[in-house]
Amino acid sequence: MNAPVTALMWEARAAEGRGADLLAWARARAAELPRPPLRSELLRAPQDRVLVITWWQAGYADELPELPEPDAALVTRAVHRWRFESLGGADSPAGR
Repeated sequence: MNAPVTALMWEARAAEGRGADLLAWARARAAELPRPPLRSELLRAPQDRVLVITWWQAGYADELPELPEPDAALVTRAVHRWRFESLGGADSPAGR
């Protein structure tokens, strides 16, 4: 049996004109996590949205390192966070 994998998603929207700053902030905080994830990805979208996804060899309810809240001047609202349990790839037998 494979060990569980949990994905953490962190999404924020930058304050007006601060998209590059928020992206740099998120990249730096992801690099400073107290332990490295199995995988991580940094994404951006229109309206200066930044998304960080980290994958961890851990159960859904396990305590995991998460990115903190950025300074309020950097974002337009509180960070959104989601946690997902991996079921395997969409094209794998486990994902069907």
